[in-house]
Amino acid sequence: MGRIVTFGEIMLRLAPNGHYRFFQDDQLQATFGGGEANVSVSLANYGLDTAFVTKLPEHAIGQAAVNSLRYFGVDTQFITRGGDRVGIYFLEKGASQRGSLCIYDRKNSAIAEATPDDFDWDKIFDKAEWFHFTGITPALGPNVVEICMEACKAAKAHGVKISCDLNYRGKLWTRDQARQAMTKLCEYVDVCISNEEDAKDVFGIEAEGSDITGGKLNTDGYRSVAKQLADRFGFEKVAITLRTSISANDNDWQGMLYDGSDCCFSKQYHLHIVDRVGGGDSFGAGLIYSLISGYSTSEAIEFAVAASALKHSIEGDFNRVSVAEVKKLAGGDGSGRVQR
Repeated sequence: MGRIVTFGEIMLRLAPNGHYRFFQDDQLQATFGGGEANVSVSLANYGLDTAFVTKLPEHAIGQAAVNSLRYFGVDTQFITRGGDRVGIYFLEKGASQRGSLCIYDRKNSAIAEATPDDFDWDKIFDKAEWFHFTGITPALGPNVVEICMEACKAAKAHGVKISCDLNYRGKLWTRDQARQAMTKLCEYVDVCISNEEDAKDVFGIEAEGSDITGGKLNTDGYRSVAKQLADRFGFEKVAITLRTSISANDNDWQGMLYDGSDCCFSKQYHLHIVDRVGGGDSFGAGLIYSLISGYSTSEAIEFAVAASALKHSIEGDFNRVSVAEVKKLAGGDGSGRVQR
């Protein structure tokens, strides 16, 4: 099995303890996380050879970010060192009817100022099997769109499968900017990952009969969304996560996988959330693992959704679970009983 490569930004996460509001307490918990880095950590925990690619400063905070990945066994040899800043995001976790709040401080970070010359994609993709990125990364700037494009072209030249989580972030770019960049990048993508909002925000493809804010999701409408995405870009597979938000603490969680002919829906989980950041990334990692492992469409979506359900119970961006734990939940044991 070849290496899995992910590319993006790893950031310093600063968050108050528990469900305190910003500076209600005089402490902020410092950890690291970021879309593609989260995927790499999950895949390393599943026993796969995974490498994370980014650019980080050579100072102590940049090294701490590298070390946070090495702890889980992620290959960091392709991380370029340089620049002045590690991006930061501040997270205030919501509760009940108060939603979580994320504030970015990532302008002029090392990866946001990277150039195509910083990465030797032919070397990076040597003996690689899979490449994953998200829509967050090209949102960092036109230069990073260019880097993503070069990475996709090189991946294709090396026969590497490409997955992309659309992950639209309105705080980073406009819908028009996202549509222009992602339309070009998605021409190279084999497996597209989306949620109930991203397809609409990026490509204007909307599920009929759904009210996301009101908590009403129409599963038949998402069959149409997946087919429209696949027909437009030639995706081999389209995965969509379906979240019904009852409150900040309680969500219903489900997923769908379209393989070009059939749609499979997973079982639905009722989640009592500890930390929802990284939930989509853990889904993406679970999907990549299951597809690489040769799972059927139904097995793949069950594994991906179970992996993500478990992530919602874990503090921090990283999903600290094993294949055995995911399989146990996917197999129907969601009791949460003490294991002795």
